[in-house]
Amino acid sequence: MRNIATVASVRVRFVLFVVMCLGSLPLTARTQGNMPQKVLFEQVVELPSKNVNVKIRRVAFPVGFKTPEHTHEGPGPRYVLRGKLQVIEGGVTGTYGAGEVCWEAGMPMPAGHGGGDEAEGSMSELLPVK
Repeated sequence: MRNIATVASVRVRFVLFVVMCLGSLPLTARTQGNMPQKVLFEQVVELPSKNVNVKIRRVAFPVGFKTPEHTHEGPGPRYVLRGKLQVIEGGVTGTYGAGEVCWEAGMPMPAGHGGGDEAEGSMSELLPVK
């Protein structure tokens, strides 16, 4: 009978030890400091409604590719994953490289490959919910 009580006591102590260790994990993460971060882009946006549909697309631009003048359904940030993209909006030409962000306001614009190897970007749009 004593062995069962001893085993039960050891189990309870082990469980308490594990709970105490796990309970300190958030504290341990906080004491390691903040992760390095950098704001890539910031834009104040007036949303078309309380709810918006966010669409994110990955788009490849082969060497030399240019789109005709076009618009998108909604504004949003464009993040260059690799290569260079050239955007002409409102008469202003911008060339953006990997890791850079530009804001597309929704005006008619051409865009395309900006030089060098193939380019790729992540295109986000803030759309009204349909």
